Amino acid sequence: MILSSSQVRWRLAQLAAHLVVALIALVVIGGATRVMEAGLACPDWPLCYGVLLPGRQMNVQVFLEWFHRLDAFVVGIALLVQLAAAFLWRSRLPAWLPWVSAGLVALVVLQGGLGALTVLQLLPSGVVTAHLALALTMVAVVSGLSQRLLASPGKASPVWWRLMGGGALVAVIGQCLLGGRMATSWSAQRCLNGSGPACQWLHLHRSSAAPVGLCVLLFVVTALVAGGWPRRQWPFLLSVLVLVVVQFSLGLLTMRLGLSQPLVTVGHQLVAALLVALLSALIFRSPEAESSERPVVVEASSLEPCHG
Repeated sequence: MILSSSQVRWRLAQLAAHLVVALIALVVIGGATRVMEAGLACPDWPLCYGVLLPGRQMNVQVFLEWFHRLDAFVVGIALLVQLAAAFLWRSRLPAWLPWVSAGLVALVVLQGGLGALTVLQLLPSGVVTAHLALALTMVAVVSGLSQRLLASPGKASPVWWRLMGGGALVAVIGQCLLGGRMATSWSAQRCLNGSGPACQWLHLHRSSAAPVGLCVLLFVVTALVAGGWPRRQWPFLLSVLVLVVVQFSLGLLTMRLGLSQPLVTVGHQLVAALLVALLSALIFRSPEAESSERPVVVEASSLEPCHG
């Protein structure tokens, strides 16, 4: 069957949308692995206790670490498929797509290397934080990629939209990395236990939360006040605000509970990953995506495959 250019782009956009889900799951499972102190549940790499599927050693901690690796493997295979499709159909696709696909494959290979180092070097804080940084970068890139594949060539979103949205995205990712550094150095736990010098990362993470929230709020309010196409994105803009409020609430609840409820901490990480994905999708969303003349025609909003 010969596919048209619009069909090829639509299918690749669907693949990217599923990859966003898999990458968010990867971030969340990685967070759950840390919270449950399961980072070294599989003492070797890439196998677990020398086998693909540990049987006798299987418990909750081993399962989390094993499943985290499985999800990473699936993501790697999907990115290779995307690269192959982008190369085979390059004459019908934007010239940048094969390069972006190749870059994503390189990132996932680097991510696998950092994952190996976290095990072989016994969870060094810097390596684990870099592991998180790459994961969030991939979430943002793939989420934006799905939107670009759904957009038609033509009028781009306003420059201020991309600049303010990009600033909000960078601020959120930076806040996530501060939280990751705090978590991987066990700063919050030691601070709650009365170790003063260990509180620096916790204080930095908490003090930067308000400026980051204001940065996101400024982007949303400006878009709503500007009117036109930006205002028509109000369901997604309000979703961003809801995620920010939920994130603040979960952060406060985590500290009030003294980090004693793993599900609350994991929920905090889930909302952060969702916020990164949604902000990136909004930044790369195009006004032409709402036009009836666009090459990729879908019934629902083009944000829905990733975030609906």
